[in-house]
Amino acid sequence: MIRGIYTAASGMMAETTRTDTIANNLANGNTAGYKKDIAISKDFANILIQRINDGQNPATIGRLGLGTIIDEIATIQTGGSMRPTGNSLDFAVDGKGYFAVETPAGVRFTRNGAFSRNKQGELVTSDGYRVLGQNGAIRIPDGKVSVEETGRVTVDGVDAGQLRLVDFADDRQLLKEGASLFSAPNNGQAAAGKVVQGVLEQSNVNIVSEMVNLISGYRAYEVNAKTVQAHDQLLDKAVNEVGKV
Repeated sequence: MIRGIYTAASGMMAETTRTDTIANNLANGNTAGYKKDIAISKDFANILIQRINDGQNPATIGRLGLGTIIDEIATIQTGGSMRPTGNSLDFAVDGKGYFAVETPAGVRFTRNGAFSRNKQGELVTSDGYRVLGQNGAIRIPDGKVSVEETGRVTVDGVDAGQLRLVDFADDRQLLKEGASLFSAPNNGQAAAGKVVQGVLEQSNVNIVSEMVNLISGYRAYEVNAKTVQAHDQLLDKAVNEVGKV
Protein backbone atom coordinates (compact mmCIF):
# COMPACT_ATOMS: atom_id res chain seq x y z
CA MET A 1 0.00 0.00 0.00
CA ILE A 2 2.87 2.37 0.72
CA ARG A 3 4.19 1.63 -2.77
CA GLY A 4 0.78 2.48 -4.20
CA ILE A 5 0.84 5.88 -2.50
CA TYR A 6 4.27 6.64 -3.90
CA THR A 7 3.23 5.54 -7.39
CA ALA A 8 0.11 7.70 -7.39
CA ALA A 9 1.99 10.64 -5.89
CA SER A 10 4.54 10.48 -8.72
CA GLY A 11 1.65 10.77 -11.16
CA MET A 12 0.37 13.86 -9.32
CA MET A 13 3.81 15.49 -9.47
CA ALA A 14 4.13 14.74 -13.19
CA GLU A 15 0.69 16.19 -13.93
CA THR A 16 1.55 19.31 -11.92
CA THR A 17 4.57 19.92 -14.15
CA ARG A 18 2.49 19.18 -17.26
CA THR A 19 -0.18 21.65 -16.12
CA ASP A 20 2.44 24.36 -15.50
CA THR A 21 3.79 23.80 -19.02
CA ILE A 22 0.34 24.05 -20.59
CA ALA A 23 -0.47 27.17 -18.54
CA ASN A 24 2.71 28.83 -19.82
CA ASN A 25 1.72 27.97 -23.39
CA LEU A 26 -1.69 29.55 -22.89
CA ALA A 27 -0.17 32.65 -21.33
CA ASN A 28 1.99 33.09 -24.45
CA GLY A 29 -0.73 32.30 -26.97
CA ASN A 30 -0.47 35.85 -28.37
CA THR A 31 3.31 36.26 -28.07
CA ALA A 32 4.92 36.73 -31.48
CA GLY A 33 7.37 33.96 -32.34
CA TYR A 34 6.61 31.90 -29.24
CA LYS A 35 7.15 28.13 -29.54
CA LYS A 36 5.06 25.86 -27.37
CA ASP A 37 6.46 23.31 -24.92
CA ILE A 38 5.27 19.81 -24.14
CA ALA A 39 6.07 17.75 -21.05
CA ILE A 40 7.28 14.26 -21.98
CA SER A 41 6.89 11.62 -19.29
CA LYS A 42 8.46 8.20 -18.91
CA ASP A 43 8.07 5.12 -16.73
CA PHE A 44 10.02 5.32 -13.50
CA ALA A 45 12.15 2.21 -12.82
CA ASN A 46 9.68 -0.62 -13.50
CA ILE A 47 10.61 -3.95 -11.92
CA LEU A 48 10.23 -7.60 -12.91
CA ILE A 49 7.69 -9.65 -10.87
CA GLN A 50 8.24 -13.38 -10.42
CA ARG A 51 6.36 -16.13 -8.53
CA ILE A 52 8.87 -17.84 -6.20
CA ASN A 53 7.02 -19.27 -3.19
CA ASP A 54 4.74 -21.94 -4.62
CA GLY A 55 7.22 -24.84 -4.73
CA GLN A 56 7.97 -24.48 -8.42
CA ASN A 57 10.71 -22.83 -10.40
CA PRO A 58 10.39 -19.05 -10.49
CA ALA A 59 7.84 -18.02 -13.11
CA THR A 60 7.76 -14.56 -14.61
CA ILE A 61 4.47 -12.78 -14.04
CA GLY A 62 5.27 -9.48 -15.71
CA ARG A 63 6.61 -6.04 -14.99
CA LEU A 64 5.36 -3.64 -12.34
CA GLY A 65 5.57 0.09 -12.83
CA LEU A 66 6.58 2.23 -9.87
CA GLY A 67 5.30 5.52 -11.17
CA THR A 68 6.14 8.17 -13.73
CA ILE A 69 8.45 11.15 -14.04
CA ILE A 70 8.83 14.01 -16.50
CA ASP A 71 11.70 13.08 -18.77
CA GLU A 72 12.04 16.46 -20.49
CA ILE A 73 10.27 19.65 -21.50
CA ALA A 74 10.50 19.64 -25.31
CA THR A 75 9.98 22.71 -27.48
CA ILE A 76 7.99 22.35 -30.69
CA GLN A 77 9.68 24.48 -33.35
CA THR A 78 6.96 24.39 -36.00
CA GLY A 79 6.12 27.73 -37.57
CA GLY A 80 3.16 29.85 -36.57
CA SER A 81 0.72 31.72 -38.79
CA MET A 82 1.69 35.07 -40.31
CA ARG A 83 -0.19 38.21 -39.27
CA PRO A 84 0.18 41.38 -41.38
CA THR A 85 0.92 44.49 -39.30
CA GLY A 86 1.84 47.12 -41.88
CA ASN A 87 4.82 48.12 -39.73
CA SER A 88 7.96 48.38 -41.88
CA LEU A 89 10.13 47.22 -38.95
CA ASP A 90 8.14 44.06 -38.28
CA PHE A 91 9.80 41.02 -39.85
CA ALA A 92 9.08 37.30 -39.98
CA VAL A 93 11.01 34.29 -41.24
CA ASP A 94 9.13 32.21 -43.78
CA GLY A 95 10.69 28.77 -43.38
CA LYS A 96 13.61 27.73 -41.22
CA GLY A 97 15.81 30.27 -39.52
CA TYR A 98 16.20 32.60 -36.55
CA PHE A 99 17.17 36.24 -36.15
CA ALA A 100 20.43 36.72 -34.24
CA VAL A 101 20.40 39.34 -31.48
CA GLU A 102 23.06 40.67 -29.14
CA THR A 103 22.34 40.37 -25.42
CA PRO A 104 24.49 40.93 -22.31
CA ALA A 105 24.80 37.12 -22.06
CA GLY A 106 25.99 36.77 -25.66
CA VAL A 107 24.36 36.11 -29.03
CA ARG A 108 20.85 34.71 -28.80
CA PHE A 109 18.29 33.67 -31.41
CA THR A 110 14.62 34.47 -31.87
CA ARG A 111 11.66 34.16 -34.25
CA ASN A 112 10.03 37.28 -32.81
CA GLY A 113 10.59 39.96 -35.42
CA ALA A 114 8.77 42.82 -33.65
CA PHE A 115 11.67 45.23 -34.02
CA SER A 116 12.05 48.97 -33.63
CA ARG A 117 14.76 51.63 -33.85
CA ASN A 118 16.56 52.97 -30.77
CA LYS A 119 17.97 56.47 -30.22
CA GLN A 120 21.20 55.47 -31.93
CA GLY A 121 19.28 54.40 -35.03
CA GLU A 122 20.00 50.71 -34.42
CA LEU A 123 17.48 47.96 -35.12
CA VAL A 124 16.53 46.43 -31.74
CA THR A 125 14.10 43.94 -30.24
CA SER A 126 11.22 44.91 -27.95
CA ASP A 127 13.62 44.38 -25.01
CA GLY A 128 16.23 46.69 -26.50
CA TYR A 129 18.67 44.03 -27.72
CA ARG A 130 20.47 44.91 -30.95
CA VAL A 131 19.55 42.87 -34.02
CA LEU A 132 22.68 41.55 -35.67
CA GLY A 133 23.61 41.66 -39.32
CA GLN A 134 26.47 39.99 -41.11
CA ASN A 135 28.82 42.80 -40.01
CA GLY A 136 27.43 43.73 -36.61
CA ALA A 137 24.39 45.78 -35.61
CA ILE A 138 21.95 47.00 -38.27
CA ARG A 139 21.67 50.80 -38.34
CA ILE A 140 18.52 52.31 -39.83
CA PRO A 141 18.72 56.00 -40.84
CA ASP A 142 15.60 58.04 -41.50
CA GLY A 143 13.81 57.06 -44.67
CA LYS A 144 11.74 54.30 -46.24
CA VAL A 145 12.89 50.89 -45.02
CA SER A 146 12.73 47.92 -47.36
CA VAL A 147 13.83 44.34 -46.72
CA GLU A 148 14.42 41.74 -49.39
CA GLU A 149 13.67 38.04 -48.95
CA THR A 150 17.38 37.43 -48.48
CA GLY A 151 17.46 39.77 -45.48
CA ARG A 152 19.11 42.67 -47.31
CA VAL A 153 17.99 45.95 -45.68
CA THR A 154 17.84 49.19 -47.67
CA VAL A 155 16.74 52.69 -46.69
CA ASP A 156 15.59 54.86 -49.59
CA GLY A 157 17.41 52.44 -51.86
CA VAL A 158 20.70 52.71 -49.95
CA ASP A 159 22.16 49.50 -48.49
CA ALA A 160 21.92 49.40 -44.67
CA GLY A 161 23.14 45.87 -44.02
CA GLN A 162 22.27 42.21 -44.26
CA LEU A 163 20.21 40.55 -41.53
CA ARG A 164 21.94 37.55 -40.01
CA LEU A 165 19.63 34.54 -40.32
CA VAL A 166 20.80 31.40 -38.52
CA ASP A 167 19.62 27.80 -38.66
CA PHE A 168 20.61 24.67 -36.76
CA ALA A 169 20.91 21.08 -37.91
CA ASP A 170 19.21 19.93 -34.71
CA ASP A 171 16.62 22.28 -33.18
CA ARG A 172 16.78 20.31 -29.94
CA GLN A 173 20.05 22.00 -29.06
CA LEU A 174 18.20 25.31 -28.73
CA LEU A 175 17.37 26.18 -25.12
CA LYS A 176 14.69 28.66 -24.10
CA GLU A 177 15.82 31.65 -22.04
CA GLY A 178 12.60 33.65 -21.90
CA ALA A 179 11.50 36.73 -23.87
CA SER A 180 11.26 34.54 -27.02
CA LEU A 181 15.04 34.04 -26.97
CA PHE A 182 16.98 30.81 -27.47
CA SER A 183 20.57 29.99 -26.66
CA ALA A 184 22.66 27.45 -28.58
CA PRO A 185 26.05 25.77 -28.07
CA ASN A 186 27.26 27.13 -31.43
CA ASN A 187 26.51 29.91 -33.91
CA GLY A 188 24.73 27.59 -36.34
CA GLN A 189 24.75 27.98 -40.09
CA ALA A 190 23.17 30.22 -42.71
CA ALA A 191 19.41 29.74 -42.90
CA ALA A 192 17.39 29.03 -46.03
CA GLY A 193 14.28 30.85 -44.79
CA LYS A 194 13.00 34.03 -46.40
CA VAL A 195 12.45 37.34 -44.61
CA VAL A 196 8.98 38.85 -44.95
CA GLN A 197 8.46 42.51 -44.10
CA GLY A 198 5.40 44.01 -42.45
CA VAL A 199 4.21 40.79 -40.82
CA LEU A 200 4.78 38.95 -37.55
CA GLU A 201 4.89 35.22 -36.95
CA GLN A 202 2.30 34.27 -34.36
CA SER A 203 2.68 31.73 -31.58
CA ASN A 204 2.30 28.10 -32.69
CA VAL A 205 0.06 27.42 -29.68
CA ASN A 206 -3.40 26.07 -30.50
CA ILE A 207 -5.53 27.50 -27.69
CA VAL A 208 -8.35 24.97 -28.05
CA SER A 209 -5.96 22.02 -28.07
CA GLU A 210 -4.13 23.35 -25.01
CA MET A 211 -7.41 23.79 -23.12
CA VAL A 212 -8.32 20.17 -23.89
CA ASN A 213 -4.89 19.06 -22.65
CA LEU A 214 -5.37 21.13 -19.51
CA ILE A 215 -8.67 19.42 -18.74
CA SER A 216 -7.16 15.96 -19.42
CA GLY A 217 -4.24 16.77 -17.10
CA TYR A 218 -6.62 17.86 -14.38
CA ARG A 219 -8.60 14.62 -14.68
CA ALA A 220 -5.40 12.56 -14.48
CA TYR A 221 -4.31 14.49 -11.40
CA GLU A 222 -7.71 13.93 -9.84
CA VAL A 223 -7.53 10.14 -10.45
CA ASN A 224 -4.11 9.94 -8.84
CA ALA A 225 -5.29 12.01 -5.87
CA LYS A 226 -8.23 9.64 -5.32
CA THR A 227 -5.83 6.69 -5.53
CA VAL A 228 -3.70 8.21 -2.75
CA GLN A 229 -6.85 8.73 -0.70
CA ALA A 230 -7.98 5.12 -1.22
CA HIS A 231 -4.60 3.75 -0.16
CA ASP A 232 -4.63 6.01 2.89
CA GLN A 233 -8.02 4.61 3.90
CA LEU A 234 -6.73 1.04 3.49
CA LEU A 235 -3.74 1.83 5.68
CA ASP A 236 -6.06 3.30 8.27
CA LYS A 237 -8.08 0.08 8.37
CA ALA A 238 -4.92 -2.04 8.48
CA VAL A 239 -3.58 -0.11 11.47
CA ASN A 240 -6.74 0.54 13.47
CA GLU A 241 -9.03 -2.42 12.65
CA VAL A 242 -7.05 -5.40 11.37
CA GLY A 243 -4.59 -5.00 14.23
CA LYS A 244 -7.44 -5.61 16.73
CA VAL A 245 -8.16 -9.11 15.46
